[in-house]
Amino acid sequence: MSAKLLEGKTGIISGALNDKSIAWRVAELAHEHGARIVLTNAPIAMRMGEINGLAEKINAPIIPADATNQQDLDNLFTGAMEHFGGKIDFVLHSIGMSPNVRKGKHYTDINYEWYKQTLDVSAVSLHKMLATAYKKDAINEWGSVVALSYIAAQRIFPDYGDMADAKSLLESIARSFGYHYATKKKVRINTISQSPTVTTAGSGVKGFDGFINYSEEMSPLGNADALACANYCVALFSDLTRYVTMQNLFHDGGFSNTGVTQSVVEKFASE
Repeated sequence: MSAKLLEGKTGIISGALNDKSIAWRVAELAHEHGARIVLTNAPIAMRMGEINGLAEKINAPIIPADATNQQDLDNLFTGAMEHFGGKIDFVLHSIGMSPNVRKGKHYTDINYEWYKQTLDVSAVSLHKMLATAYKKDAINEWGSVVALSYIAAQRIFPDYGDMADAKSLLESIARSFGYHYATKKKVRINTISQSPTVTTAGSGVKGFDGFINYSEEMSPLGNADALACANYCVALFSDLTRYVTMQNLFHDGGFSNTGVTQSVVEKFASE
């Protein structure tokens, strides 16, 4: 690799479950770009996944943390700073889960206790991570936090259920906390609204296979895959994007600005 954009930088990457995870790809690519990394995931997710293999590959320690648990987050940021011998430069929030979606509950008939879990895990966890880092002054000036989102925050995708609400809240938190973190510490916070991507989490959404094919047809450049998203994350972690903050950045091959494509029109015209 000719240019190492993250040479000398350190970061925390959450959510790497297996090699289908966007977070997994981000960790690999950030490592290739010269970064030193701490991996984290919830203990239950670690038991389901293969994170130990990734940790060995990129020579990264794992600090287990439930991102909804304040004590775990305190331990995560304190442990990361102790490991690196100083503050960190970037954080990836790649955390999302909906019991309602998993159990097939229709949006009009959700379980509200599960709904609170969806919001807590998938969105409020970002606020908790940021608040913990802010109070500990854990992130260097011009550091970067990126959270992964989806266009269902703005548009209706019926089978995405209450995760759409969570993504809306996630993006709002990034804007609001982004203002405060920028003015006090020059830390930037953004969300990436990614194409539907073949991951363990994405595949759990009803009708996902059909939708990903539709999205491919509706995106002038086609769907962005996990590796392309990893490249975008690395760019946002780097010093090349110092003045980008409080943004929701669509990384979707043009899907978000396309009303209809000719190929989709032709499919309907032929019926």
